[in-house]
Amino acid sequence: MPSSQHHNAPLTGIALMLAAMAVLPFLDVAAKFLGQQNMPVLQSVWARMFFGMIFTVPFVLRGRPLRVLIPEMPVLNGTRAFLIIASTAFFFLALAYLPIADTLAIYFVQPLIVTLLAPLILKEHVGLRRWIAVFVGFIGTLIIIRPGFQSLNPGIFLALLAGATSGLYMLITRKISHSADPIVTTFYTNALGALMTSVAVGFVWVMPTLEQWGLLLTIAVVALIGHYLVIAAYRFGEASLLAPLGYAEMIMAVVCGWWFFGDFPDRWTFVGVGILIACAVYISYRERVRGVSASPTPPQP
Repeated sequence: MPSSQHHNAPLTGIALMLAAMAVLPFLDVAAKFLGQQNMPVLQSVWARMFFGMIFTVPFVLRGRPLRVLIPEMPVLNGTRAFLIIASTAFFFLALAYLPIADTLAIYFVQPLIVTLLAPLILKEHVGLRRWIAVFVGFIGTLIIIRPGFQSLNPGIFLALLAGATSGLYMLITRKISHSADPIVTTFYTNALGALMTSVAVGFVWVMPTLEQWGLLLTIAVVALIGHYLVIAAYRFGEASLLAPLGYAEMIMAVVCGWWFFGDFPDRWTFVGVGILIACAVYISYRERVRGVSASPTPPQP
């Protein structure tokens, strides 16, 4: 795992973030294949959490005592684990009704949820221009969903729930971001998530075939590699620079949906996604401006 030292190498950060966005849609491909084979969604979520926990243990223990495996702030970390379980489950369920790119497009309400709830959860001040960006982003979401112009199916609401719970997950992550190294926090999330899902997965367990075991492992491995690359990217570049690049995931999602399932979004989905991306870029820019203006002025000589 990358060291905790921050390096100012924005091109490296950009390259790592783009690599992460190129990898992560393959997680959705594996989940959609499993859904088509009637694999319970809870079992797919369990695989992501359980194998993610196993794979991160060596990195967590490197140079650290065994007691680091005991989660700190169990309530907040447990809440994060529950929210990532819910978000993953809602997203995987949505894939049964929608193409990958459409599901991801609706899921992109996440940064709007973060901005909307930041004053309540983080006590952050949100200015008028950022509220306008949230409103415009909501219009973009409506363009993607187009209520009244296309038949509504459960996948739309499931994708919205996935984005909303992911937004809550990001808010709590931001709240505890300085409490531990990112890889340790990731381990806590996976460990607590594995514990929660292991309690329930026995009631729906279906013995996987060899191919399905491969797909379940793919979910965990792709999630680990993708999030490792994201963590590494933020070691080299500023958040305000890298955050909007998360929308590059849409490109690979379109390619994967077309290649594996023959799906391709319509023009209005691209219009709505474009509006959401523009709003997210603006919100990121305002975060950067707010961060600069809030920093203390150096003393004059």
